[in-house]
Amino acid sequence: MDARLPAHLEVSALIRAVEVAGGFAMVVNKGERDAGTIMVVITEKGENSRAYERMPEMDGTRQWRCVKAQDAENKQEFSEYLTRRSQQDRDLWVVELDIAQGERFIGLD
Repeated sequence: MDARLPAHLEVSALIRAVEVAGGFAMVVNKGERDAGTIMVVITEKGENSRAYERMPEMDGTRQWRCVKAQDAENKQEFSEYLTRRSQQDRDLWVVELDIAQGERFIGLD
């Protein structure tokens, strides 16, 4: 049995934690309320964006992995990736965090 929090609760807690720390966070794409997949886009003042998703591991756990990093020379490619990914998975939540060292909010340092 998977003891995951419902997606909407995890997203709400993530947004609140970033705001308390002085950052900005928002839902870019709202997915399935309870069992949706969550993608976290971390940016710093709108630059150097990275997209993270939890990926299944061999031991059955799921770990956050960077699935896409923004190319400074081609920022449109990153945006297009997010759009494609959202279209591929209608249950996907995309949450943007704009704060320095945002990886700390998903347990990565």
